[in-house]
Amino acid sequence: MSDKHGEIRIGISGWRYEPWRGVFYPDKLPQRRELEYASRMLPTIEINGSFYSLQSPAFYAQWHDDTPDDFVFAVKGPKYITHMRRLKEVETPLANFFANGVFELKDKLGPILWQFPPMLDFKAERFEAFFAQLPRDTDEAAEIAKRHDSRVEGRMSLAPERTRRLRHAVEIRHESFRDPAFIALLRKYRIALVVADTAGKWPLLEDLSSDFVYLRLHGDKELYASGYSDAALERWADRIRAWSMGGQVEDARLASPKPAPRRAKRDVYVYFDNDVKVHAPYDAATLARKLGLPTALGEKGAPVWPPGWKAPMPRLRAEGFGRKAETGRATGQAMKRS
Repeated sequence: MSDKHGEIRIGISGWRYEPWRGVFYPDKLPQRRELEYASRMLPTIEINGSFYSLQSPAFYAQWHDDTPDDFVFAVKGPKYITHMRRLKEVETPLANFFANGVFELKDKLGPILWQFPPMLDFKAERFEAFFAQLPRDTDEAAEIAKRHDSRVEGRMSLAPERTRRLRHAVEIRHESFRDPAFIALLRKYRIALVVADTAGKWPLLEDLSSDFVYLRLHGDKELYASGYSDAALERWADRIRAWSMGGQVEDARLASPKPAPRRAKRDVYVYFDNDVKVHAPYDAATLARKLGLPTALGEKGAPVWPPGWKAPMPRLRAEGFGRKAETGRATGQAMKRS
């Protein structure tokens, strides 16, 4: 893209899915190298394991080391904060999250995603209290992390390598958020509202509230399962172009009648979450091509080994013995359904 556009990154939500093996991932690729492979096909991925449970600094450090220098992760905030605590009394859980290793992603740490459950409605005081607690840079996050409790003892990383800006995005799933007061709060705290396409199940709002846009595409016709047609991807490409150039689309679906201030440009992060039938990486690649962005991905079902990689040699099987399966760390990647 030209310098008139913000940075555009198009990727996937999670990376460890059994049905992807032999379709997106080459047949003989060890599971422990799946992130290494996916990050060379796409420039950004959402980490979903952090939504389900606390991780460890070693995991975050390994994810950093497995990916290219210019790669970016989005990190999903814990559901313990959003779904179980429902944003109430979350000072210590926030501290545990920031103490638990996210600093190990270093310059690959991108936006932090906070997804609210369908049963959580908009209450202005509750949400303002939460937004006010969110750190704006890694120094603020480190101060919060110091207030951790025993849940992260022995698996902490409290010192960022250097000061880096932090960006936050929120995904809503209740009709009560169609409220100008909610958009005003987001703009006050410079938090992005996730544009979430959920096949019509939950609200799709396109109010601009920060200097970046966060787009999640969960499925065009069937949640998590259906792929996007060429025409649908063209429509999303048109919207991404407008947003990246600092503007808004004419037919934007809005909760607030007050337009966002125009910017020279906005960064745009896009994550496909229609993973059930292995549509996500290929829809991401097609959308990237429509925007003139490079992609290394081949045809669906015909995985391409990255330059310099060699397919593992077949293992010999001794009579009477089965072949040992390659396994990877359990990170919650295949568990997510959100």
